[in-house]
Order: sequence, then C-alpha cells, then structure tokens
Amino acid sequence: MKKAYIFDLDNTIYPVASIADELFAPLFQLIKNSGSSEKYFEAIKFNIMRKPFQVVATQYNFSQALIKQATELLTKLTYAKKMFPYDDYACVKEIPADHFLVTTGFINMQQSKVRQLGIESDFKEIHIIDPTITQQTKKDAFAGIRDKYNYSAQQMVIIGDDPDSEIKAGNELKMDTVLYDKNNLHPHSKATYTITDFNKLFSLFDIIK
Repeated sequence: MKKAYIFDLDNTIYPVASIADELFAPLFQLIKNSGSSEKYFEAIKFNIMRKPFQVVATQYNFSQALIKQATELLTKLTYAKKMFPYDDYACVKEIPADHFLVTTGFINMQQSKVRQLGIESDFKEIHIIDPTITQQTKKDAFAGIRDKYNYSAQQMVIIGDDPDSEIKAGNELKMDTVLYDKNNLHPHSKATYTITDFNKLFSLFDIIK
C-alpha cells in the first residue's frame, strides 16, 4: 500500500494557461521589449507556462541583463484572483495516504497560487523550491520527505506534468512516477504510468473509494 503521494503544482493541480496572460503580462512585455528573443517569443511564452523561468532563460539564451530584470520582477509577482483546480483534482482528497506538494518557482508567486486555489489544508507539507534562494532540487525534497517519515521508495508516488523534472527525479529515487499529461504532450515519457485524469490513480494503486 502506498503511504505518500507527492504532487507538483503547475499544470498538475491547475492549468497555468488559465492565469498566465494576466499573471505573466509584465514578464512577457519585458521579454518582448528586450528584442533579443523576438523570433522565439511564442515558444518562450509556451515554455514559461510549463517550465521554471531559469530553465527557459537558459534554453533561449536570455542576456544577463534580461535575466536580472525578469528575476527582480518575478520575485515580487503574485496572483490575487480566485483560482480553480482541474475538475478531477477533487477525487485526490479521497486517497487515504499522506499528501505532499512540491513545486519549483518564486516563493511569493507559488504561495499566492496555493492560497488562491484554497488547497493548503490538502497537504501534510508544502515545499516551494525557489532557485533564487536555494540549491535544493525536487529530488532533494523527495528524498527528504522519504527520510523524515521513514517511507520506503516503494511506498511513495510522484505525480506531475514534467518528464524532465519531478518524473525524472522520482525515477532516479526508484519511486513510482505518474505523468499527469492532460493534453497528451509527452507520449514517450519514461514515467511508470501516464494518466489524463486523477480518478485513474484509484485503479493503478488499488485504492478503494
């Protein structure tokens, strides 16, 4: 029986696209005004909705000046309007195990998302990994949770949308990984399982509703 389910936040519990145009408007404008990435602007916007800013900045060779300006902006950015999880997220609360949230991003921004989603009480612990203030990775966070609560790797499930982040980390730690691929973006993922609906977790892990 699984004892711990660790969830990602962005594009796992809610769709980033539902708030991105408003939340990231000043960032998108800053990048556009820089002119250095005009050719790839739409691709950059898409990736910012799916990857940590630092990863996107490296991928598209942002200048140090742009990275500095964007980081200063993102450090202060928050979202103040009501947010809504995916409809199927509601069933997750019925899973009889410890639930954890592990997300990478700017701490003020990620905290505001959790607050506006109203999901803080759904989790035993919430870990926000802010690359501007820590060298910790999701893999470190997963291992720390395992060790703190004396779980075995076989008792843990990692759930998220990014094959190169939480799925890769969970695989390296020999934990079961579930790619939540709502839009079928990763047909060749190396996750243990791939789902498009959280209800599928019940049959995958023999959970009785």
